[in-house]
Amino acid sequence: MSRIAVVVKGYPRLSETFIAQEILGLERRGIGILIVALRKPYDPFIHDLHRQISADVLYLPEYVKDDPARVARAKKWAERQPTFEKAKALFDADFARQSNADRQRRWSQACVFAHELPEDITWIYTHYLHTPCSAARYAAHLSGRQWSFSAHAKDIWTSPKWDLRTKINDAAWGVTCTTVNATFLKGLADTPHKVELLYHGLDFSGFPEPSKEMSKRDGSEEPVRLVSVGRAVEKKGYDDLLSALSMLPNDLNWRFTHIGGGDLSEVLKQEAERLGVAQRITWRGAQPREEVIATCADADLFVLPSKLAKSGDRDGLPNVLMEAQSMGLCCLSTRVSAIPELIVSGETGVLVEPGSPEELSDALSGLIADPDRRRMLGLAAANRVRKEFSTDPGLDRLAEKFRKVL
Repeated sequence: MSRIAVVVKGYPRLSETFIAQEILGLERRGIGILIVALRKPYDPFIHDLHRQISADVLYLPEYVKDDPARVARAKKWAERQPTFEKAKALFDADFARQSNADRQRRWSQACVFAHELPEDITWIYTHYLHTPCSAARYAAHLSGRQWSFSAHAKDIWTSPKWDLRTKINDAAWGVTCTTVNATFLKGLADTPHKVELLYHGLDFSGFPEPSKEMSKRDGSEEPVRLVSVGRAVEKKGYDDLLSALSMLPNDLNWRFTHIGGGDLSEVLKQEAERLGVAQRITWRGAQPREEVIATCADADLFVLPSKLAKSGDRDGLPNVLMEAQSMGLCCLSTRVSAIPELIVSGETGVLVEPGSPEELSDALSGLIADPDRRRMLGLAAANRVRKEFSTDPGLDRLAEKFRKVL
């Protein structure tokens, strides 16, 4: 039976459970898959989801210097293909507009990709519209295959419009995970209906139902347990959260646990020391999903203060919020991107304006001191997310699309 090639930037990655969830879901629906990764994993752990995936993985050289002989063989092969001139012309046109080493690297990866692609691969499907898509698109044309994409967040909002437009119009079809994304991408497409809204949703089988026992912690005695899961990068807004925590009343008892790696980890730890809140914070670094679930199950309030980064990068629909809500954990977040599609402020959680530590601190103070409200919001969130954000409809739709070409 034929397979599809699923292209990702790196595999496996702790921060991309939604991709692992999708691959596993498609395998369970009978879709054969080859994972093609632009680089090998850097994370210290893998999720249990990754252990359940049976797909083979083809790792491309991250840099030409990693395996110059392999790249040279692939380029010589590519030059002999009848598809070479058209594929190279696409690269040349892109390179004329973005003449940098990164673009050249994608062409090299594409040559290796196309050269080493097994014959039973009938379709190329790429996650992200930036670098993985560039390599996938060139490889598709070199190998004479069609391709499609799944767009998410950073890949959309940090890519130039000409690049997005070129790729959307070249693809057979594309999906994206939020209404905000879909509206924007449709506006760039010559054929808007080519882009379809497809929520990733969540497979709730690995997440416990909301606890029947209600936490009475209100910050007066035992500390209220705050938690956040996310990479320490600008768009997650953890600098705002630290400022907000430093503004809380001195007599309010709380502890905050952060899970996630990221480039700003040490900077944030230093900022916590400067603000005088470091003694109340536990930085756990990257952790497998099982540890994330256990920590959230033991917490009172989940906080994700997302905002727009200076580069334009932003969250889409963070899986961690769906995960926390599915367990009945009250969530406090911001009105960024598609988060309001998930959280109805005042009904299934609380949203504040992004980049506003003062408003965030006020919301924190109120929720820390009010366990009854946290319980009400958490249960309402669990009910809504489990009904409206299941992964099955999106996976069924993708499987339907792929069965037509297998």
